[in-house]
Amino acid sequence: MIVLEYLRFLELVLHETEMEKSKFETAIARSLKIRERYHELELLHHGSKWTVEEDALAFLTDAGLVGRLTMSQQGRWPAGETAEGQLEHKLGESIWWLVVLAERMDLDIQDVLNQFLTKTEKLLGT
Repeated sequence: MIVLEYLRFLELVLHETEMEKSKFETAIARSLKIRERYHELELLHHGSKWTVEEDALAFLTDAGLVGRLTMSQQGRWPAGETAEGQLEHKLGESIWWLVVLAERMDLDIQDVLNQFLTKTEKLLGT
């Protein structure tokens, strides 16, 4: 369910900014390169890379923080003065996690998003 909410968020981001496919592909490549670096650090510090399940848990943790920081932004939770920058960071990180998770589960994030958008557009008649 949370993944679908984030895919809906991605739909808005892509629609509003009309992000070119090449920019999205570049963002995907950068995301995967960063994840590889984290894998190197995991091996160094823990002797093994995180599993897909651990990556999914990290995503869910960040998604929960997006919820809390959103409450702060909307004046419903006192998170302090730095909440705005943290919200932007956690939104970006959550998108990054979705790219990473899709790759690790052998899913093409662009295809997954396009399939979701097409199905939803048909459902809503847009």
